[in-house]
Amino acid sequence: MSIVEKVRIAAEPVVQSLGLELWDVEYKKEGSEYFLRIIIDRPEGVWVSDCEEVSRKLDPIIDELDLIDHSFNFEVLSAGLVRELKKTEHINRFTGKDVSVSLFKVPEDFPVRTKKFDAIIVFANENSVIFEINGENFTVDRKIISKIKIDLV
Repeated sequence: MSIVEKVRIAAEPVVQSLGLELWDVEYKKEGSEYFLRIIIDRPEGVWVSDCEEVSRKLDPIIDELDLIDHSFNFEVLSAGLVRELKKTEHINRFTGKDVSVSLFKVPEDFPVRTKKFDAIIVFANENSVIFEINGENFTVDRKIISKIKIDLV
């Protein structure tokens, strides 16, 4: 099990107990530094105090797990108004909404001949996402989707 999955399992009940949703967990290297990020959300929005409270409660748990053998930065962030939709349930939450999509490659039968395009989410499952483009529905294999981003502003 990866560091991200172990942290997700430990963080989920803590975040939920505070009336928040665990949107995502990221562990990545940026430059010479490592970052472990807990990303939270709530329908009415997330306040700085929510991030602080999650951080206070999770910091000792993360330390006790002792999953990372080098120094890293621990951050708790709001999912924000512009966010990436990675999970199936996140994609389906925004059914009918406009999104920006980036693909690793363009399928041969695809109506848009570019890797980046705007579309409307119709439905997602674990294997594919159906987008509406110019009034027509197109199914895209999840394996070729690089990013789906939504701007809630």
